[in-house]
Amino acid sequence: MKKEQLEYAAARYGTPLYIFNMDILKKQAERLKQALGEETGLCYAMKANPFLTKEMAEYVDRIEVCSMGEFEICRRMEIPPEKLFISGVLKKKEDIYHILDTFGEKCRYTVESVKQLHYFLEWSDAHMKVLRLYPRLTNGSQFGMDEETVRSVISIANMSPYLEIEGIHYFSGTQKRRTRQFQQELEMLDRLLQKMREEWEVQIRHLEYGPGTAVPYFRGKEARTYTDEGLAELREAIRSMQWKGNVTIEMGRAFAAECGYYLTEIKDVKKNGDINYCIVDGGNHQLNYDGQIKGMYQPEVQLIPGDQRGPRKLWTVCGALCTMNDVLCSNVELSDVRTGRVLVFERTGAYSSMEGMALFLSHALPAVVSYGREQGWNVLRQNKPTYLWNMPEKTVEYTEK
Repeated sequence: MKKEQLEYAAARYGTPLYIFNMDILKKQAERLKQALGEETGLCYAMKANPFLTKEMAEYVDRIEVCSMGEFEICRRMEIPPEKLFISGVLKKKEDIYHILDTFGEKCRYTVESVKQLHYFLEWSDAHMKVLRLYPRLTNGSQFGMDEETVRSVISIANMSPYLEIEGIHYFSGTQKRRTRQFQQELEMLDRLLQKMREEWEVQIRHLEYGPGTAVPYFRGKEARTYTDEGLAELREAIRSMQWKGNVTIEMGRAFAAECGYYLTEIKDVKKNGDINYCIVDGGNHQLNYDGQIKGMYQPEVQLIPGDQRGPRKLWTVCGALCTMNDVLCSNVELSDVRTGRVLVFERTGAYSSMEGMALFLSHALPAVVSYGREQGWNVLRQNKPTYLWNMPEKTVEYTEK
């Protein structure tokens, strides 16, 4: 975003503040779609940033939903149920039934365990409606099922006239920087899908695959998997599979990261020993970069308003929390650091605003705004106090006398 736009937002909406640029979001979605090809479907994992769900539903084929809260967001935003890919390691019976009673056979559903399969089996038998299921193959973690359990689930499902095994779901982790990791996983999945066809006599038509594409958050930490060249290699690995079916690539971070900015104002500056500190009104309860450890790595950061002129010094940026872990970045070169100026952290559109310790010390939740050339500025969430959630609900309301 232009510096003038960031300065305007800080002045109008205050800090701390999240900004999501919808033009950048659209551009990134178009880049990913072009790089992977029209033949490859796209799925947005909305846990990366639910504020972007409405827009992303226009750019992708599916929206991954991993909780009842996310389902409710999609329902209230009137996301077409045909686009919902209902996932998540825990699906309680009452939750599955609620989603099924609401949208039924219109959605697609992952299966994480034999127990989950029986929930779908019971509902489909009672309502005589066909459900499209995606057993999830584990990568050795708590998610999904091993190969033998997947085979058992498919065998049970095939005994029902109302359960259709449409595809297989696989996701093994995030922030993968080497394309060879994609290639190895797709080779493994290719062997399994051929085994299903030849030995299990099961035809799988679809693969939902989460490659875990890395986003280069920090200076000097590039990721080939995020580049056009790396995405072309992923596309080629898909085309090279002997199994021929439909592939949907599931991503969250890769779509959303670049469109986000986090603004936080410098409230105090000081020098302890040889270290220059600036204290901001935000903190790591609101800003989170995957891989950051006590400010060890340097994200892209700039100062507003005005330009950075004069001698540059090394600064350690700390938030407002009462913990020594609240270090946003260390030894970052800045000039003209003073109270009242605002630090802008870039690439905060994915997870950053979702993963922090939002309730710690009862600080308020920052406002969230969006910007686009056509729609202008929109307030997506006002600044909200959190202290009410950290006290008994029956506490007598305080009134000034």
